[in-house]
Amino acid sequence: MSLAVEEECPVSLSLLGRLYRSSPEGLAVLVSTVPSQVRATLALYCYRRAHLQSIGLAIASTCSQAELVHELGRVGHDLFAQAQAEQPTSPKPTLAKSQRGVTLATGRLWQPPSLG
Repeated sequence: MSLAVEEECPVSLSLLGRLYRSSPEGLAVLVSTVPSQVRATLALYCYRRAHLQSIGLAIASTCSQAELVHELGRVGHDLFAQAQAEQPTSPKPTLAKSQRGVTLATGRLWQPPSLG
């Protein structure tokens, strides 16, 4: 029985550590410094690891579908679709408290029992 060969990280472990510890905004800045071919491979590398999966999807979302498919084949197509599905949707506008309509209670209000 042989152990599977560990996939080599496409970026330095130092950069991978910074990606892991960064905020979403910091992640975007760091990822922009990585060439697109390496970015696609890095997205897959991270996605395949449970603790880095969200980072992998965030990285994949910075790649075009063509880049991912070119570098990763069919897996790139699937990764692109997953990354697009995970993109946060813009929040729906909500009315401020002062703009919300007023509702009036109907029916009987609760009254505490009398003490005497």
